[in-house]
Amino acid sequence: MNNSATLMNIDFPISFTKMSGAGNDFIIIDHRAPLIPMEYQPEFVKKVCRRSFSVGADGLIFIENTDKTAIADFRWRFYNADGSVAEMCGNGARCAARFAYTHGIADASMSFETLAGVIEAQVHSDDTVQLRMTSPHDFRTELKLILDGRERSLSFVNTGVPHAVLFMDADEHIPVVEWGKTIRFHPLFQPAGTNVNFVQKVGEDTIKVRTYERGVEDETMACGTGAVASALVATINGLAVSPVQIITSGGEYLTITFDLQAGPQAKDVFLQGPARIVYNGKLTAESLC
Repeated sequence: MNNSATLMNIDFPISFTKMSGAGNDFIIIDHRAPLIPMEYQPEFVKKVCRRSFSVGADGLIFIENTDKTAIADFRWRFYNADGSVAEMCGNGARCAARFAYTHGIADASMSFETLAGVIEAQVHSDDTVQLRMTSPHDFRTELKLILDGRERSLSFVNTGVPHAVLFMDADEHIPVVEWGKTIRFHPLFQPAGTNVNFVQKVGEDTIKVRTYERGVEDETMACGTGAVASALVATINGLAVSPVQIITSGGEYLTITFDLQAGPQAKDVFLQGPARIVYNGKLTAESLC
Protein backbone atom coordinates (compact mmCIF):
# COMPACT_ATOMS: atom_id res chain seq x y z
CA MET A 1 0.00 0.00 0.00
CA ASN A 2 1.46 3.37 -0.91
CA ASN A 3 1.83 6.21 1.58
CA SER A 4 -0.94 8.32 0.07
CA ALA A 5 -3.45 5.48 0.39
CA THR A 6 -2.40 4.86 3.98
CA LEU A 7 -2.70 8.54 4.83
CA MET A 8 -6.34 8.46 3.75
CA ASN A 9 -6.97 5.96 6.59
CA ILE A 10 -6.03 8.57 9.21
CA ASP A 11 -8.90 9.76 11.38
CA PHE A 12 -9.95 13.20 10.19
CA PRO A 13 -10.55 15.99 10.97
CA ILE A 14 -7.24 16.93 12.61
CA SER A 15 -7.06 20.15 14.60
CA PHE A 16 -4.15 22.47 13.84
CA THR A 17 -2.95 26.03 14.37
CA LYS A 18 -1.38 28.16 11.65
CA MET A 19 1.32 30.42 13.10
CA SER A 20 3.82 32.95 11.79
CA GLY A 21 7.25 33.66 13.23
CA ALA A 22 8.34 36.92 11.54
CA GLY A 23 6.86 35.70 8.25
CA ASN A 24 8.17 32.14 8.50
CA ASP A 25 4.89 30.19 8.66
CA PHE A 26 4.11 26.85 10.27
CA ILE A 27 1.35 24.31 10.81
CA ILE A 28 1.36 23.11 14.43
CA ILE A 29 -0.42 19.97 15.61
CA ASP A 30 -0.85 18.72 19.18
CA HIS A 31 0.45 15.19 18.70
CA ARG A 32 0.75 14.09 22.33
CA ALA A 33 -1.93 11.55 21.52
CA PRO A 34 -0.41 10.21 18.27
CA LEU A 35 -2.48 10.70 15.14
CA ILE A 36 -0.10 9.97 12.26
CA PRO A 37 2.39 7.06 12.24
CA MET A 38 5.96 8.33 12.02
CA GLU A 39 6.72 6.49 8.79
CA TYR A 40 3.94 8.40 7.03
CA GLN A 41 4.65 11.82 8.52
CA PRO A 42 7.01 13.06 5.74
CA GLU A 43 4.38 12.40 3.07
CA PHE A 44 1.67 14.00 5.23
CA VAL A 45 3.85 17.09 5.74
CA LYS A 46 4.61 17.47 2.03
CA LYS A 47 0.92 17.35 1.19
CA VAL A 48 -0.43 19.78 3.80
CA CYS A 49 2.46 22.26 3.33
CA ARG A 50 1.59 22.72 -0.36
CA ARG A 51 0.53 26.27 -1.05
CA SER A 52 -2.66 26.80 -3.09
CA PHE A 53 -3.63 23.10 -2.79
CA SER A 54 -3.64 22.68 1.00
CA VAL A 55 -2.92 24.81 4.07
CA GLY A 56 0.56 25.80 2.88
CA ALA A 57 3.52 26.49 5.15
CA ASP A 58 7.30 26.58 5.39
CA GLY A 59 7.18 23.70 7.85
CA LEU A 60 5.09 21.57 10.19
CA ILE A 61 5.60 20.98 13.91
CA PHE A 62 4.27 18.06 15.93
CA ILE A 63 4.10 18.75 19.68
CA GLU A 64 4.77 15.46 21.47
CA ASN A 65 5.33 14.08 24.94
CA THR A 66 8.94 13.84 26.08
CA ASP A 67 10.74 11.13 28.02
CA LYS A 68 13.05 13.80 29.46
CA THR A 69 10.48 15.20 31.89
CA ALA A 70 13.19 16.31 34.34
CA ILE A 71 14.53 18.87 31.86
CA ALA A 72 11.81 19.40 29.23
CA ASP A 73 8.06 20.09 29.17
CA PHE A 74 7.52 18.51 25.76
CA ARG A 75 9.27 17.40 22.60
CA TRP A 76 8.81 18.72 19.11
CA ARG A 77 9.23 16.97 15.79
CA PHE A 78 9.99 19.56 13.13
CA TYR A 79 9.63 19.02 9.39
CA ASN A 80 10.52 21.29 6.50
CA ALA A 81 7.92 21.70 3.78
CA ASP A 82 9.61 19.02 1.65
CA GLY A 83 9.12 16.42 4.39
CA SER A 84 12.72 16.47 5.58
CA VAL A 85 13.49 16.61 9.30
CA ALA A 86 15.41 19.63 10.65
CA GLU A 87 17.26 19.73 13.94
CA MET A 88 16.24 23.27 14.83
CA CYS A 89 14.31 26.32 13.59
CA GLY A 90 14.36 29.53 15.59
CA ASN A 91 11.14 30.98 14.23
CA GLY A 92 9.39 27.62 14.52
CA ALA A 93 10.64 27.20 18.08
CA ARG A 94 9.10 30.52 19.11
CA CYS A 95 5.79 29.47 17.57
CA ALA A 96 5.96 26.06 19.26
CA ALA A 97 6.57 27.74 22.62
CA ARG A 98 3.61 30.09 22.28
CA PHE A 99 1.41 27.23 21.08
CA ALA A 100 2.40 25.14 24.11
CA TYR A 101 1.71 28.02 26.47
CA THR A 102 -1.70 28.91 24.98
CA HIS A 103 -2.75 25.23 25.06
CA GLY A 104 -1.71 24.72 28.67
CA ILE A 105 1.07 22.30 27.75
CA ALA A 106 3.75 24.41 29.45
CA ASP A 107 4.12 27.53 31.59
CA ALA A 108 5.35 30.83 30.16
CA SER A 109 8.89 29.79 31.11
CA MET A 110 9.53 26.41 29.54
CA SER A 111 12.04 24.02 28.05
CA PHE A 112 11.49 21.62 25.18
CA GLU A 113 13.40 18.88 23.43
CA THR A 114 14.68 19.27 19.86
CA LEU A 115 17.21 17.30 17.82
CA ALA A 116 19.63 20.20 18.43
CA GLY A 117 19.23 19.91 22.19
CA VAL A 118 16.93 21.29 24.86
CA ILE A 119 15.71 24.83 24.12
CA GLU A 120 14.61 27.25 26.83
CA ALA A 121 11.81 29.70 26.01
CA GLN A 122 10.05 32.61 27.67
CA VAL A 123 6.63 33.67 26.35
CA HIS A 124 5.91 37.35 26.97
CA SER A 125 2.54 39.03 27.45
CA ASP A 126 2.47 40.31 23.87
CA ASP A 127 3.16 38.09 20.86
CA THR A 128 6.92 37.90 21.43
CA VAL A 129 8.94 34.91 22.60
CA GLN A 130 12.57 34.77 23.68
CA LEU A 131 14.64 31.63 23.15
CA ARG A 132 17.93 30.60 24.72
CA MET A 133 19.62 28.89 21.81
CA THR A 134 21.96 25.93 21.95
CA SER A 135 25.64 26.84 21.71
CA PRO A 136 26.77 27.58 18.12
CA HIS A 137 29.64 25.47 16.82
CA ASP A 138 31.74 24.66 13.77
CA PHE A 139 32.73 28.27 13.02
CA ARG A 140 34.48 28.56 9.66
CA THR A 141 35.63 31.80 8.04
CA GLU A 142 37.23 32.91 4.77
CA LEU A 143 35.68 30.12 2.72
CA LYS A 144 36.10 30.81 -1.00
CA LEU A 145 33.81 29.96 -3.88
CA ILE A 146 32.95 31.34 -7.30
CA LEU A 147 29.59 33.05 -7.84
CA ASP A 148 28.73 34.57 -11.21
CA GLY A 149 32.36 34.42 -12.27
CA ARG A 150 33.68 36.20 -9.17
CA GLU A 151 35.39 34.77 -6.13
CA ARG A 152 33.43 35.43 -2.97
CA SER A 153 34.39 34.98 0.68
CA LEU A 154 31.83 33.61 3.11
CA SER A 155 31.60 32.18 6.60
CA PHE A 156 29.85 29.21 8.15
CA VAL A 157 28.45 28.37 11.57
CA ASN A 158 26.04 25.78 12.92
CA THR A 159 23.41 27.44 15.12
CA GLY A 160 21.37 24.28 15.52
CA VAL A 161 21.33 23.80 11.76
CA PRO A 162 24.10 24.69 9.26
CA HIS A 163 24.32 28.23 7.92
CA ALA A 164 26.54 29.91 5.35
CA VAL A 165 26.78 33.70 5.64
CA LEU A 166 27.71 35.97 2.74
CA PHE A 167 28.02 39.75 3.14
CA MET A 168 26.86 41.94 0.29
CA ASP A 169 27.17 45.67 -0.41
CA ALA A 170 24.20 47.74 0.74
CA ASP A 171 23.03 48.52 -2.79
CA GLU A 172 24.03 45.22 -4.40
CA HIS A 173 21.47 43.07 -6.19
CA ILE A 174 21.10 39.67 -4.52
CA PRO A 175 19.96 36.69 -6.61
CA VAL A 176 18.87 34.82 -3.48
CA VAL A 177 17.40 31.72 -5.10
CA GLU A 178 20.07 31.28 -7.80
CA TRP A 179 23.07 31.82 -5.54
CA GLY A 180 21.37 30.22 -2.56
CA LYS A 181 20.85 26.98 -4.46
CA THR A 182 24.47 27.00 -5.69
CA ILE A 183 25.87 27.47 -2.19
CA ARG A 184 23.35 25.13 -0.54
CA PHE A 185 24.59 22.21 -2.70
CA HIS A 186 28.27 23.26 -2.92
CA PRO A 187 30.82 20.52 -2.12
CA LEU A 188 32.10 22.65 0.79
CA PHE A 189 28.89 21.89 2.68
CA GLN A 190 28.14 18.30 1.76
CA PRO A 191 26.70 15.87 2.60
CA ALA A 192 24.18 17.78 4.74
CA GLY A 193 24.10 20.95 2.66
CA THR A 194 23.51 24.35 4.22
CA ASN A 195 21.10 27.21 4.60
CA VAL A 196 22.39 30.42 3.01
CA ASN A 197 22.16 33.96 4.41
CA PHE A 198 22.80 37.11 2.39
CA VAL A 199 23.58 40.00 4.74
CA GLN A 200 23.68 43.78 4.26
CA LYS A 201 24.64 46.27 6.96
CA VAL A 202 21.93 48.96 7.12
CA GLY A 203 22.74 50.79 10.39
CA GLU A 204 24.62 50.67 13.64
CA ASP A 205 24.28 47.11 14.96
CA THR A 206 21.50 46.54 12.43
CA ILE A 207 21.67 44.18 9.46
CA LYS A 208 19.22 42.98 6.85
CA VAL A 209 19.18 39.23 6.24
CA ARG A 210 17.69 37.32 3.32
CA THR A 211 17.77 33.54 3.65
CA TYR A 212 17.61 30.63 1.23
CA GLU A 213 16.33 27.76 3.37
CA ARG A 214 17.38 24.17 2.95
CA GLY A 215 14.27 21.99 2.84
CA VAL A 216 12.07 24.83 1.62
CA GLU A 217 14.46 25.32 -1.33
CA ASP A 218 13.49 28.94 -1.72
CA GLU A 219 13.83 32.29 0.00
CA THR A 220 11.71 32.52 3.14
CA MET A 221 10.44 35.67 4.83
CA ALA A 222 12.62 34.98 7.90
CA CYS A 223 14.94 32.42 9.44
CA GLY A 224 15.68 32.56 13.16
CA THR A 225 18.76 30.34 13.20
CA GLY A 226 19.99 32.22 10.13
CA ALA A 227 19.49 35.52 11.95
CA VAL A 228 21.62 34.20 14.82
CA ALA A 229 24.34 33.01 12.44
CA SER A 230 24.36 36.35 10.61
CA ALA A 231 24.56 38.36 13.84
CA LEU A 232 27.47 36.26 15.10
CA VAL A 233 29.42 36.53 11.85
CA ALA A 234 28.74 40.27 11.63
CA THR A 235 30.18 40.70 15.11
CA ILE A 236 33.21 38.52 14.35
CA ASN A 237 33.85 40.76 11.32
CA GLY A 238 33.56 43.95 13.41
CA LEU A 239 30.33 45.12 11.75
CA ALA A 240 28.11 44.96 14.85
CA VAL A 241 28.05 44.30 18.58
CA SER A 242 25.42 42.54 20.69
CA PRO A 243 22.49 43.11 20.77
CA VAL A 244 22.12 42.93 16.98
CA GLN A 245 18.89 43.93 15.27
CA ILE A 246 17.89 41.81 12.29
CA ILE A 247 15.55 43.06 9.56
CA THR A 248 14.04 40.02 7.85
CA SER A 249 12.90 39.70 4.23
CA GLY A 250 9.35 40.22 5.45
CA GLY A 251 10.27 43.47 7.21
CA GLU A 252 9.95 42.08 10.75
CA TYR A 253 12.60 42.62 13.43
CA LEU A 254 14.45 39.99 15.42
CA THR A 255 16.83 40.74 18.28
CA ILE A 256 19.92 38.60 18.87
CA THR A 257 21.98 38.90 22.06
CA PHE A 258 25.07 36.86 22.92
CA ASP A 259 28.45 36.79 24.58
CA LEU A 260 31.08 36.38 21.84
CA GLN A 261 34.39 35.03 23.06
CA ALA A 262 37.74 34.09 21.57
CA GLY A 263 37.85 30.99 19.47
CA PRO A 264 35.45 32.15 18.22
CA GLN A 265 32.73 30.80 20.45
CA ALA A 266 29.47 32.26 21.69
CA LYS A 267 27.66 31.80 24.97
CA ASP A 268 24.27 32.93 26.28
CA VAL A 269 22.77 33.25 22.81
CA PHE A 270 19.19 34.55 22.81
CA LEU A 271 16.74 35.09 19.95
CA GLN A 272 13.67 37.24 20.48
CA GLY A 273 10.87 38.03 18.06
CA PRO A 274 7.18 37.67 17.26
CA ALA A 275 5.21 34.40 17.23
CA ARG A 276 1.70 35.11 16.00
CA ILE A 277 -1.37 32.90 15.88
CA VAL A 278 -2.90 33.32 12.42
CA TYR A 279 -5.85 30.94 12.75
CA ASN A 280 -7.05 27.64 14.14
CA GLY A 281 -8.57 25.06 11.84
CA LYS A 282 -9.29 21.41 11.09
CA LEU A 283 -7.65 19.39 8.36
CA THR A 284 -9.99 17.19 6.33
CA ALA A 285 -8.98 14.23 4.19
CA GLU A 286 -9.27 16.53 1.18
CA SER A 287 -6.23 18.49 2.40
CA LEU A 288 -4.14 15.57 1.12
CA CYS A 289 -5.64 15.49 -2.37
